[in-house]
Amino acid sequence: MAYAVRPLDASTWAAFAELVERNNGIFGGCWCLGFHPERGQRGSVRREIKEERVRSDRAHAALVLDDGSVQGWCQYGSPEELPGIKHRREYDKDAPPLPDWRITCCYVDPKHRGQGIARAALGGALDQIARAGGGLVEAISEVTTGRESPARFLFSATVELFEQFGFTRGRQLGKHAWLVSRTVDPV
Repeated sequence: MAYAVRPLDASTWAAFAELVERNNGIFGGCWCLGFHPERGQRGSVRREIKEERVRSDRAHAALVLDDGSVQGWCQYGSPEELPGIKHRREYDKDAPPLPDWRITCCYVDPKHRGQGIARAALGGALDQIARAGGGLVEAISEVTTGRESPARFLFSATVELFEQFGFTRGRQLGKHAWLVSRTVDPV
C-alpha cells in the first residue's frame, strides 16, 4: 500500500498532535521527547516543548498519513538535536564516529501495525535526510528474528527493517540491541 509521507513541521503539527493525543501522549506522555535534551521534563509541558521544537525546526520526523490522518512516524535528527540514546553506557565504551543523523523513534498507531507504516516512515526519513544533505546515519534497534518482542520495546523499529534499507550491524549493545548505520547520499 502506498502512503503519503510528509515532514513534521508547522503545517503538519496538528495532524501529528492528533496522533499523539489519540495514543495517550505515546508511552504515557512521551510526546516523542525521550531523546531530546528536554527528555527529563514531565507532564503537560512536554506537548508545548515538542510543539516549540517543531515550529522552530528543531524536531524532525517523517509522518505517514493514511486517509488524511497520521498513523505513524520516524523521528530523526542530528546528535545535538537527539543526544539521548538507548544503551548509552555500552555505546560510550567504544563510541563510533559521531554520525550526521540519528534515527531514534519509529511509532505506529497500534490499530495500524503490520501494514507497512514503519517501512514507509523509515523510507520517508531517509528521503528527508538525503534532501537535507545526507551523511552517516545511525540507529539503535532490536533484533526480532526467532523471538517475540513486545511492541513497546520496538519504538526504534527492528534491526531487520533497517537492514532492508541498507543498514549494517556495527556492534551489539544489549541482549537484542544493535547499533546499525549506513551512509545516505545527498540528492
